[in-house]
Amino acid sequence: RCKNLSVSFWNSYWMLPSGVCGMNCFWEAAFRYDYMKTHPSEKMHLAVVACGERLEETVTMLRSAIIFSIRPLHFHIFAEDQLHESFKNILDEFPYEGRVNYTLYPITFPTESAAEWKKLFKPCASQRLFLPLILKNVDSLLYVDTDILFLRPVDDIWSFLGKFNSTQIAAMAPEHEEPRIGWYNRFARHPFYGVTGINSGVMLMNMTRIRRKYFKNDMTPVRLQWGEMLMPLLKKYKLNITWGDQDLLNIMFFHNPESLYVFPCQWNYRPDHCIYGSNCKAAEEEGIFILHGNRGVYHDDKQPTFRAVYEAIKNYSFGDDLVHSLLQPLELELQKTMHTYCGRVYKVFVKQLTKSIRDFYARRSKG
Repeated sequence: RCKNLSVSFWNSYWMLPSGVCGMNCFWEAAFRYDYMKTHPSEKMHLAVVACGERLEETVTMLRSAIIFSIRPLHFHIFAEDQLHESFKNILDEFPYEGRVNYTLYPITFPTESAAEWKKLFKPCASQRLFLPLILKNVDSLLYVDTDILFLRPVDDIWSFLGKFNSTQIAAMAPEHEEPRIGWYNRFARHPFYGVTGINSGVMLMNMTRIRRKYFKNDMTPVRLQWGEMLMPLLKKYKLNITWGDQDLLNIMFFHNPESLYVFPCQWNYRPDHCIYGSNCKAAEEEGIFILHGNRGVYHDDKQPTFRAVYEAIKNYSFGDDLVHSLLQPLELELQKTMHTYCGRVYKVFVKQLTKSIRDFYARRSKG
């Protein structure tokens, strides 16, 4: 069937000049689909922590994960008790039974220090530090903040697990690409990883390795396991940290740099990458893979490019045509944002999304 699809059809469908991407993208996607079929793997595990007014934002993130992903997904949702029923009602209506599963968990901290952990930075944010100890039967996990949007399959960031060397246990992106606007290198009062620190909003973990590892630290000459290290670390640095659990992770990987795999900025693209001028070169070349709308930019008018993507995915109905119901309306909205720095590079916001949609339809045609 695929051989009968003409180049002119695909190029006109995507409004591309003849010879630009077109069937090359189609065959690339078809090849990847064949590879997935002949190299089956277990489902991907994705965790998120939702407290307060984060229900809608979390559901939108989960929707973005479902749209393009190829392999089955299992969502581990840690939420305040009053949110559980709402999550259940919404997720049970998702039309992907068998391919998407979820488990709801209460917010859980060690009993003797629960209050201290819960008030660190934002409510419940430090829950992510305890995931390796709670999800004992999960080998690997992708943790994301609620304000994350996937613009390509989760499978693609999940594949970084296969690129870990023998010492690496987790993967994150740098906090900044440009040291002149970096926060950690200018203001931090504690150790941090690398030149500009790391951002924990997208964190891929081999949790089996995390549970087994003994970590170097600056509290004792004896190496400590993950669970042994958390409370002493908080006690030592709680007066010196600003960004809560992210700062603690920076301290951990400062002392254990060999344990971290660093992925490029387009896997965790934030307003800082464009509000002072474009400074994520990888996104300029390939587009944004994962959008991170921190600082509440999905819900105010400060960064309309980020809000436009969020609204487009939130309003998309599963099963609708992705070109006419998602991509084209989004491009029209993004063109209205060119008065902002991020709006001037709005094409990076749809570059990968366009390819993800191509791949989606190529897979569907193939199978």
